[in-house]
Amino acid sequence: MTNLDRPAGPPRQAWLTLAALSLGFFVSLLDQTVIAVALPEITAAFDAELGQSVWVSSAYLLAVVVPLLTTGRLGDRYGHRRMFQIGVVTFVSAAAACAFAPTIEVLIVLRVAQGFGSSLLMPQTMAVINRVFSRAHRGRALGVWGVVGSLAGLTGPLLGGLVVGAFGWRGVFLMHLPVGALALLLSALWVPRLPTSAPRIDVASVTASFLAVGSAVFVIQQGPRLGWPVWLGAVAMLGAGAATVFVSIQVRASRRGSDALVPVELFRDRNYVVGVVSISAMGFVAAAMMIPMMMWLQEVAGLSAQAAGLAVAPMAFISMLLGPVVGVLADRFHPRPLSQIGFGVMIAAFLFLWAALSAEAPVWVFSAGMALVGVGQTFIWATNSAAAMRDLPAAHMGAASGVYNTARQLGSVLGVAGIGAAMDVGVRAGGLAAGLADSLLLLVAALVVGGITVSFFRASASPVAGGPAPASSAEPGGKG
Repeated sequence: MTNLDRPAGPPRQAWLTLAALSLGFFVSLLDQTVIAVALPEITAAFDAELGQSVWVSSAYLLAVVVPLLTTGRLGDRYGHRRMFQIGVVTFVSAAAACAFAPTIEVLIVLRVAQGFGSSLLMPQTMAVINRVFSRAHRGRALGVWGVVGSLAGLTGPLLGGLVVGAFGWRGVFLMHLPVGALALLLSALWVPRLPTSAPRIDVASVTASFLAVGSAVFVIQQGPRLGWPVWLGAVAMLGAGAATVFVSIQVRASRRGSDALVPVELFRDRNYVVGVVSISAMGFVAAAMMIPMMMWLQEVAGLSAQAAGLAVAPMAFISMLLGPVVGVLADRFHPRPLSQIGFGVMIAAFLFLWAALSAEAPVWVFSAGMALVGVGQTFIWATNSAAAMRDLPAAHMGAASGVYNTARQLGSVLGVAGIGAAMDVGVRAGGLAAGLADSLLLLVAALVVGGITVSFFRASASPVAGGPAPASSAEPGGKG
């Protein structure tokens, strides 16, 4: 086993590393949901048009997703800790500037900077976790990591409502500062400098990836809002051409034995391919499900935003309890049945909600369904992440994490666009309550795709055994 392939640090140090990384991961994901609550007040404060205010969210999402393939690889070259810290500083600095933005245009530009900071830090978290935890412990670590992500998505709307009510929309950006500062401090104390590889970052690959991913996100995100104009087809064709060029560059680089932004050998690992495809399906569902759910709670059941957040809380509570347990199972058992349990339970949960959510349904029925969703998603997050990354070389962890997170985020963009269209069709056909319930069938379809995909998981190629590597594999004087 080479120095790059050995996970670093004793168990206690590894858990401290996870805690520091999770803070940064939490605050970056929190922003994706909390801003939605502040958007109406931002629109009113700047007397902006709806088309402008939408870009406060859209610009951030574009800036997060588009660079992920590159930012993951930057961690492999320059050090994951360094890129994580630069990402946190960029994110927090931009958030502070957003709080004092004088115009909506300035705010949108600053949101791009904030999104880029999130894109820098996000793939480093997964890469470091897979390097500081041994194969025998990665599942439980990724279980905790997955719980953190779920909590960020669930607490965003509730926390956003409280902060906007108390401090106005500017408070939503300022609240990131103490958490980000703490994440930066703890990363300096607890995240080790890991040995780096030295892949060349090819400008042509970066440009092609930006055009391909950016075009895809823009078309999916803006198409429904703009009414699918003809020129959007040209953008889609540009993206398809850029994607073709990108793949060609990566294949040629691999054949020559030179550095690729996304090493082709990653896709020779079946579990990695299965994990990437299935996590995009899960990203679709995770991003889409809260839209009809929150609308049903507020528009049909008549709850306030805060009460609606509490009605969803059983999902978060279940995830908190089960996350570490499922992580242990992911370390000990074949990933296929565990992932299938997760997708199966989520399919059952959404079919239950589809059948139960009428205009007269009590809120406790909704909460029971969401508790089932919590069970299912907990089995998916930890198991898929551990299985996808377990057999990959340490030198490619950043690139692998970048692709994995790009797939999840693209799934999220598709999910938001898809559920909007499904809700529109359903509400027109059957009224508000029935239409919202019927839109859940789209989530069931996505989960079926995910469930079929994970049936191709195989047992790990390497024995899952052994504790963490000695601390020497993390070099305090290294580049990371």
